[in-house]
Amino acid sequence: MNINEHIARPEDFAITRRQFLDRFGMGFGALSLASLMGPGLITNSALAEGSISPLAPKPPQFPAKAKRVIHIFAQGAPSQVDTWDPKPALTQYDGQALPGMNGVAMASPFKFNKMGNSGIEVSEVFSKIGQHVDEMSIIRSMWTDIPAHEVATVMMNTGSLRLAKPSMGSWVVYGLGTENQNMPGFVSLRPGTGLPSGGTQNWQSAFLPGVYQGTSINTQADSVEDMIQNIKNPYISVKEQRRQLDLIQQLNELHSQNLQKDAQLEARIEAFEIAFKMQSAATDAFDYHKEPAEMRQLYGDTQQGRQMLIARRLLERGVRFVQVWAGGWDHHNDLQKRLAERAAEIDGPVAAFMTDLKQRGMLDDTLVIWGGEFGRTVTKDRNGNESPGRDHNSKGFSVWLAGGGVKGGTVYGSTDEFGARAVENKVHVHDLHATVLQLLGFDHTKLTYRYNGRDFRLTDVAGNVVKPVIA
Repeated sequence: MNINEHIARPEDFAITRRQFLDRFGMGFGALSLASLMGPGLITNSALAEGSISPLAPKPPQFPAKAKRVIHIFAQGAPSQVDTWDPKPALTQYDGQALPGMNGVAMASPFKFNKMGNSGIEVSEVFSKIGQHVDEMSIIRSMWTDIPAHEVATVMMNTGSLRLAKPSMGSWVVYGLGTENQNMPGFVSLRPGTGLPSGGTQNWQSAFLPGVYQGTSINTQADSVEDMIQNIKNPYISVKEQRRQLDLIQQLNELHSQNLQKDAQLEARIEAFEIAFKMQSAATDAFDYHKEPAEMRQLYGDTQQGRQMLIARRLLERGVRFVQVWAGGWDHHNDLQKRLAERAAEIDGPVAAFMTDLKQRGMLDDTLVIWGGEFGRTVTKDRNGNESPGRDHNSKGFSVWLAGGGVKGGTVYGSTDEFGARAVENKVHVHDLHATVLQLLGFDHTKLTYRYNGRDFRLTDVAGNVVKPVIA
């Protein structure tokens, strides 16, 4: 072996002008293109990080009415005729067989009252939320495909019945990025360690890059450290953590270049990166104890109250999409007692949230969504006996929207005289998703991602914007 072959020579560091232009010409061209396209191409946050972050804020396709979203998901399927869709005919036919339906009619045990300047009738179980009815557009003609909790839950969150697809929150962050680069763009707040129907599919990014996946947080924990477990490493310094993450990222790049891109690997590494950034930012955002005593009292010292207060703190800090899991609505029996109890748990906190947003001037550009995955039957559940409830029903249910460009104080669509099925201005889940994207400044048919040779979108191959609910 000739040792001189391994010694650097002066000519190794010299290149001709032709070689220089050949190697660096494309780089200069890219810089010129960036300057021609304007300063909006590269955001300040991206420059601060030294690269164009996929989470950097991006403009929508057209002027938006809303800039952030909170989805209060009443998983379990609340009964429409006991909450937002009054049906006097059920009282008239109570205990009698209804044409074309199994079982006998079950009148709502709850009184409906006209509320707000709009005079919209709202169930007595929502006496506090109902005070904000003038900011709401209540859709009484929702329907979905299958009345099974797991399937319908995933459908409401992803627009898909079977194939694993990105969640609504992931699509929103993919389209808009997020305003806080030290926090996840999409956060899903769960009231416990257990997974809901459909599991992690409800906040997954699927074939979208892992950076758009939702971060699921257990808000039942008492402390921030327990909520966001393992957010801090007690054994090594922050500087050393940064070096480790940089090495992992380099190894991932080598894996992508030499083998293949792995969505699960990207999601895991992005989770590491976000967790590192969250060590300081999230500790502050999730610490609701920093709120004044009167604010904590407004929301209430309950699991649901703390959840809604944390949601407001996240939205305030630039998180683009927050989902609050507010389940417990699967009332097959003892509906009169159980629905009233569940409604009481959410009534005050959601009303406080709406009041809080209005006082902060945030409701105008925050889209609030409340609803479940399907509705309930208007007949007694066959298991009800002496304390009846209602069975599953995919043919008609209610959802309301508020804030963020919504035409408040309005009702859209209707069910039949008994509330069993949507009959006027029917709104499918795809239509709801299309409307949400429209309020955020997107044509739902053009917010797409190419995967396996096909352009996918949240609304699949369907969906129509419900224009009458938009101001």
